[in-house]
Amino acid sequence: MTHYDVIVVGARCAGAPTAMLLARAGYRVLMVERGTFPKDTLSTLYIHQPGIAALARWGLLPAVVATGAPALDRVHYAHGDIRLDGCSWAADGQRAAYAPRRYLLDPILARGAVDAGVEFRENCSVSDLVFDGDRVVGVRLGATGAVERATLVVGADGMRSTVAAKAGARLVVEDPTWTCAYYSYWSGLRPGFRLYDAPGHWVGTVPTNDGATLVAGYFPQEQFRSVRGDALDALLTNVEKTAPELREEMAGGARLERVYGTGDQRNFFRQAAGTGWALVGDAAHHKDSITARGITDGFYQAQLLADCIGDGLHDPGRLSAALDTYAERRTEALTPEYRATLKTARLDPPAHHLDLLRAVATSGELTDRYFSTLSGVCPIDEFVTPELLDLMEETDMKGTKG
Repeated sequence: MTHYDVIVVGARCAGAPTAMLLARAGYRVLMVERGTFPKDTLSTLYIHQPGIAALARWGLLPAVVATGAPALDRVHYAHGDIRLDGCSWAADGQRAAYAPRRYLLDPILARGAVDAGVEFRENCSVSDLVFDGDRVVGVRLGATGAVERATLVVGADGMRSTVAAKAGARLVVEDPTWTCAYYSYWSGLRPGFRLYDAPGHWVGTVPTNDGATLVAGYFPQEQFRSVRGDALDALLTNVEKTAPELREEMAGGARLERVYGTGDQRNFFRQAAGTGWALVGDAAHHKDSITARGITDGFYQAQLLADCIGDGLHDPGRLSAALDTYAERRTEALTPEYRATLKTARLDPPAHHLDLLRAVATSGELTDRYFSTLSGVCPIDEFVTPELLDLMEETDMKGTKG
């Protein structure tokens, strides 16, 4: 029986980088994926600047750029009469975001893992974990019942993670589901990453490969049943109410695919690690897709776990401490954006937030700073400065006089 250093379950945006980085660190890694590539998946596609910086650091960015996905180095955001046009600050020299189709991105990540020496098995599901006492020591494969053993099993198998369920990973944070989301792809739209919101509505456009643009609409969760009944009509109506100029563009273009969507926009943190196991990506933490953080957060967790483990995998004391550190840092790093995402997902921005946006709109520098908080380059707790508060007061006074 082969004994691996690490088995990674799941080969997409969190699993493949995790496997790759641990293999590059010298470990023997098996990566299994229940599906086969290339294969699409529900996704907002957008990779924020810190995620692009990770791809560049790993040597995978040239392959992503070669897919033809356009560089997205400007953002347009509109709420009523408030307009913001700018871009996030650079992350490690990377100013542009990208949004490649997942059937192109995921194989690039998997190839990166294989090139690093990872053994990759597609069409290979995991049905159970194998224990020695309370320690996870391997996995049982679904089709054959065969057992593969490892010092560490990493679950990167999505929001409904089998690894998490079998390991007994508890939910440490859980919040209500706020939105449902539906999207499709159109040709003939003006290029650009655009965001529009109004009370109860949110719309975004994300340019991707082959001249296509993803158009997504977000709805309150309580509307899920009615929206699902005629998702295309609901999406078009949302765009008409929220961004009528975009609706005109769509009428002059062509819809390229069917409408995709979900009402299962869960918000949680799971226990990130235990004895002989760890979770990354959506298996460990999931939040509403309205801020498009899933891919970037998956990359972050992969790098964090690999960095915490370092060369200590085979020292039980060091590995235990590394997994504890990973869990703590993961929660600390991702909680501020999690809370901000939940506020956005309520689809009802408070008056003080609109006052802030009006102040931000008066300054190109502040606009870029605002978009930098959305990308994760600028920490949220560093965004509001005394100068911004003064500007908000001045803007409010002018509005009162007007």
